[in-house]
Amino acid sequence: MVKLSERWVSDVWTGGAISVLALGAIFPRYASITEGYCQVETCAVIWYQQEKLILFVVPRGILVRKDLFKKLQESLPSHAVPDELLLIDILPFTSHGKIDVSELNKIYSSHLSSRRCDRKLSKKELWERLQCLWKSLLNLPDDSSSISKDSLFLYSGGNSLTSLQFYGDIENMVGRTIPGLLEIIFSGSIGEVYNHVLKTAFPSEDQNLACNYSAKRKWNECSGEEPSRKCMEPESGTSSQAEADIIGFIAISRGNGWFSTDELLINQSNTGQGGIKQRQLVAFSPLASSNEMKSEDEGSKILKSKHGESVAKNVNITERVSVKKIPTQENLGATEKLTLHIRWKSNLGKCVDASPLVVIPATDELPASVYVGSHSHMIQAIDLYSGKVRWERNLSDRIESSACVSKCGHFIIVGCYNGLVYILRSSNGEIHWTFTTEDAVKSSAALDPSTGLVFIGSHDQHVYALDIYKEECVWKFHCEGGAVFSSPHLNLVPHHLYIATLGGLLLAVHPVTGTPIWKVFCGKPVFSSPHCNKDYVCVGCVDGNLYCFSHFGEKVWQFPTNGPIFSSPCIPSFTKEVFFGSHDYFTYCCNLEGNLLWKFETTSTVYATPFVFHSHNLEDKTLLAVVSTDGKIWILNTTTGLIEGAEKLPGEVFSSPIVWGSMLIVGCRNNYVYCLDLYVSKNNKTL
Repeated sequence: MVKLSERWVSDVWTGGAISVLALGAIFPRYASITEGYCQVETCAVIWYQQEKLILFVVPRGILVRKDLFKKLQESLPSHAVPDELLLIDILPFTSHGKIDVSELNKIYSSHLSSRRCDRKLSKKELWERLQCLWKSLLNLPDDSSSISKDSLFLYSGGNSLTSLQFYGDIENMVGRTIPGLLEIIFSGSIGEVYNHVLKTAFPSEDQNLACNYSAKRKWNECSGEEPSRKCMEPESGTSSQAEADIIGFIAISRGNGWFSTDELLINQSNTGQGGIKQRQLVAFSPLASSNEMKSEDEGSKILKSKHGESVAKNVNITERVSVKKIPTQENLGATEKLTLHIRWKSNLGKCVDASPLVVIPATDELPASVYVGSHSHMIQAIDLYSGKVRWERNLSDRIESSACVSKCGHFIIVGCYNGLVYILRSSNGEIHWTFTTEDAVKSSAALDPSTGLVFIGSHDQHVYALDIYKEECVWKFHCEGGAVFSSPHLNLVPHHLYIATLGGLLLAVHPVTGTPIWKVFCGKPVFSSPHCNKDYVCVGCVDGNLYCFSHFGEKVWQFPTNGPIFSSPCIPSFTKEVFFGSHDYFTYCCNLEGNLLWKFETTSTVYATPFVFHSHNLEDKTLLAVVSTDGKIWILNTTTGLIEGAEKLPGEVFSSPIVWGSMLIVGCRNNYVYCLDLYVSKNNKTL
């Protein structure tokens, strides 16, 4: 978790942002809000073991904790809300009249110990304690009604961090590790959590459990697909007619993921001819290509698309009004050179946590499109330049999986919470085929361009290799006890498929046969997706480390941060650095030897994967797009780590940004996906 000295808290009175250098700097904010509440006598806050913000409250009369928490949530940004609120009779003081922090730590430690049980709990006691933890983490009043056995933690207001805390609190309560618990918290009900804890931590001959729930949901009634186990050898001439008619395109996905079928463009990039340098092609920002036109607008310049005006007149377009500016850190010594303006936004009905996929066709006859899904069950195809919705399709459950394009360009692949993998026609969104797994699919698909196979993970602890043209599962691989939340990563040389699991494993699997090559144990759950270059494969871990391995499974180095790493590493082929974010609020840049080059402190946790792009208009600089969960977008210089520009969206952001040309695309939890234009001021001295 983050150290207090590195935790940022928004100054809600001035609209600025301050870096908390000591506990005393944050306490007045809590005191002002909490002691202004009529049922509170006084309060104190501690940073318990540099992991949790614990607020101690001395109540005045009857205090409704839920109401106080609501007040704190309304007055503070989400990352500054305390992790737990504890009611006590009186605050302890030292002989010098100061609050005794060490005594408060002891009080909270005793509180945790009271949750721990060294004896076997009865079924009733276990159920009651699980409900108590559930209510505490979700800020529900203690005297609220019993939790329904069908309740799902994430659907009840939990998130990835509170899920980890629930996981840790349960293990602390029973005094032992519980394999597979985190996966069930993510995808199962409290009844399933109860059953798993009971049979794992307190095994007995009598397993007549009070809550009779299956640990895995079966979805065979939704699809009759039975995965085959045969292996497919990649042979020329085996492609179906659908694959034979290949559309020329470039596809850009999070973390500088890139795939192209346009051989002419690739040849131009390799020779350095045709006006597109190789690094510009891979960085996805050909800001001076022949397909774009420059225009002047109020002292700024923006690159217009070949399709005409950069802001078209349709229902999804917003006026070009700059969103609220973000104060930069005083010690950076750099002025902002970029501004971001909303080009268009599209409403998907609920939170957009998935990252956008951008597909640029090689011909003007086909539209450049953004594909993205949301928790409303909806996936949209949106015109990249105008923001007009080309088509939208309602699927059968929530979509957190980011879209993937097929080798031929005719299909879009996306997973759903109900365990289905959808293969949709990219032209109109019609369902071509569905494949059934046995649990939620939050993983995003990966494509093998050499075979056309698509790989996707599931919370059923398997990764599946799908031939979408033959409409069959070529193989499925069991990941040894860990759900696959993150996305598989395909490396061509050597030909490996990398898989990370919530069981803490990183595995290398043969993409053709599905046979294991090697595995390493990271020690804690892995939410981060592995990414690699020609020499190394890197992945972040909940233990706060970024791990680097050779393609043979040897650990080369590990880099520690002060918080869990959910962000996937970005390792562009045209740089010698790796970029990633951490829940300690920092974005890091390391070289490939594992040495820190710079780090930048944002104003919230960095869940998303950074994106590297190139700018001709800023002294030919290479830039990094970073988003923090409080909705702020940061444009950083990849060499120095200094701010080149920053803006803020009106909601939390867990989606990863994509940059193409002068446009940045990212999803937001206010139900919209945004496309923002990057402007460069003419008056800037660097131009």
